[in-house]
Amino acid sequence: MAEKIFIGVAWPYTNGPLHLGHLAGCYIAADIFARYHRLKGDSVLMVSGSDQHGTPITLRAEETGVSPQAVVDQYRSSQLDTWERLGIGFDLFTTTGTDNHREVVQDLFSSLQKKGFIYEDTMSLPYCLTDMRFLPDRFVEGTCPNCANPSARGDQCDVCGKPMNPADMSHLRCRLCGNPPEFRDSKHLFLKLSAFQDKLLEWTGQQTQWRPNVLNFTRGYLKEGLHDRAVTRDINWGVPVPFPGYEEKRIYVWFEAVIGYLSASKEWAQLQGKPEMWREFWQDPGVRGYYFMGKDNIPFHTIIWPAMLMGYDGLNLPYHVPANEYMNLGGGKFSKSERRAVWVSDYLERYDPDPLRYYIAANMPEAADTEFTWEEFIRRNNDELVATYGNLVHRVLTMVYRNFQGRVPQPGKLDEEDQKVMEHAERALEEVGKHVSVCSFRLALSTAMGLAQAANRYLDAKAPWKALAADPQAAGTSLWVTLVAISALKTAMFPFLPFSSRLLHRFLGFSGEPEEVGWSLQRPEPGQALPKPEALFVKLDDSVAEEEKRMARAAL
Repeated sequence: MAEKIFIGVAWPYTNGPLHLGHLAGCYIAADIFARYHRLKGDSVLMVSGSDQHGTPITLRAEETGVSPQAVVDQYRSSQLDTWERLGIGFDLFTTTGTDNHREVVQDLFSSLQKKGFIYEDTMSLPYCLTDMRFLPDRFVEGTCPNCANPSARGDQCDVCGKPMNPADMSHLRCRLCGNPPEFRDSKHLFLKLSAFQDKLLEWTGQQTQWRPNVLNFTRGYLKEGLHDRAVTRDINWGVPVPFPGYEEKRIYVWFEAVIGYLSASKEWAQLQGKPEMWREFWQDPGVRGYYFMGKDNIPFHTIIWPAMLMGYDGLNLPYHVPANEYMNLGGGKFSKSERRAVWVSDYLERYDPDPLRYYIAANMPEAADTEFTWEEFIRRNNDELVATYGNLVHRVLTMVYRNFQGRVPQPGKLDEEDQKVMEHAERALEEVGKHVSVCSFRLALSTAMGLAQAANRYLDAKAPWKALAADPQAAGTSLWVTLVAISALKTAMFPFLPFSSRLLHRFLGFSGEPEEVGWSLQRPEPGQALPKPEALFVKLDDSVAEEEKRMARAAL
C-alpha cells in the first residue's frame, strides 16, 4: 500500500557556496530517501529552501560592504545550480524571503502568543561600544562554558553542539571589531519552552526509531531542563514581529527557519493549484515526517520545533530525525568561514556527480564523524565504481553486443548457480529497499555492491567468453543471468547514482525512464535490442589527489 512521506531538509544559509560537508550532513541522504520512496510508488513531498535571514548573511554583507539581499541573490543561484547538477530532487526549494513564509511565520507566532506560550520580558544582551549596537548571536564569540571551545558563537557551540547564551560565555568579543562588549537591558519576546518539558520527555521516550546519537543527545538536553528562549532580536533583517512596539526588531532566525517546512509545503500546494493540498502531509496522522540535517541542528528539530508544533496544535510532529554526524576535512569540520572546504561547484567543474554521491553515501557519517580525503575518493571511484560495478556492466554488454547481434540472448535451462544469482538479485533489491526505508544508507549501498561482487564471481566462474565458440547457448544463458543482476543493480543504485542508472537503463535496451518501472526487477527480454555500450564511470589518475590539494592550498 502506498504511503505518504513528508521530507524536510535543513535550510542552508545563503552566505557562501555549498561544500561537501553540507552534502554529507543531509542533502545526499534526503535525496536517496526521496528517490527510493518515489520509485516505490509512495507520495512524497520534499521541501527546503535558502535561509536568508540568519546573521551569517548580515555578517557577510557587512564584511563585503553590500546589502544582505545582494548576498542572498549572489549565493541562492549557486545553490539552485548545485541541486540541479547533483540531481537533488526537491519538490520545492524556496526561500525564507517570500511573502508566504512571512505570513505563515507570523500566524504561528501570533497563535503561540495568544495561547500564552510567548511572553514579554527584559534580557541583558551584549552591546558593542565601538559599533554602538546590540550584538545578535553570530556577531559575538567567546569561550564555551561546556567544552571550553574558545571560538563558540553566541547562539551555538560547533564543537559540543550546545546552544549558547552569551551571558554564560567567557572572553566575550565582538566578531566585527574584536572588542569586549558590555551588557545592557533590552525588551524582547520569549518562547515558553519550559512549558513543554514534560510533554517532550514523554514524546521523545516513544521515538524508538531514532538513531542513538539523536535520541541520546535529545534526552540529555531534556534532563538538564528546558529554559525559555528569546524569539526576537535587535536586528532589522528578517521577518517583522507582529506585535506593537517591536517595529525595529525581527523574529529570531532559530524560531523562524524551522517554520519554513510548513510555509514551503503551503507554497508548494499553491503552485499545484490546490492551496489546501499541504494538509495531506501535515494533518493526516498516517503521514510520516522525516527531517534531515546535520548534528548541530538536532535540538532545533527534536525539541524546539516539536514544542512549537505542540503549542500550535493540529499538525504532525516529526516521525524521524535521521541527523548525520560531521564529515570532516583535514581533521576538522568543513567550514565556510575558515575556508576549510571542498566546494561543490569546483568539484562539478572537473568531475561527474555520481562518484561524489557514491563516496558520500559509502562514507556517510550516520553514527560517527567521517573524514573526506581525495585519496579515498579516488580509491572508491577506481576500485568500486570502475573496477567492480562499471567493469561488470561494460564487459557483459560488450560481449552481448558483439556476439549476439546487439540483442539480449535467449537463455537455456538455468542450473543451480544461475538460480542462485537470480535469487540474489531479487533479494538484494528487497534488502536495499528495507535499509533505505530505515535510513541505513551505508548498509543499503554495501548490499547493492555485494550483488555486483557476486555477479562478477559468477561471471568469472561461467567464463562465457570461453563458451562462445563451443556452446553459444551456455554463454547466452550466463550472460542473460548477469544482465538480470545488472538490471537489479540499475534499480538498486538509482537512489544513489541517478545519472549512471538512467544511462544503464538505456544501455539495457529499456524505453522510458527508470521511474516508470518502480522498485522492481525489470528483466531484459530475449531479443531486446541494445545500443552500443559505453563506460559508466571514468577512472581517475592517482595524481588527482595531489593536484586537488595543491589547488586548495593556493586558494587560501
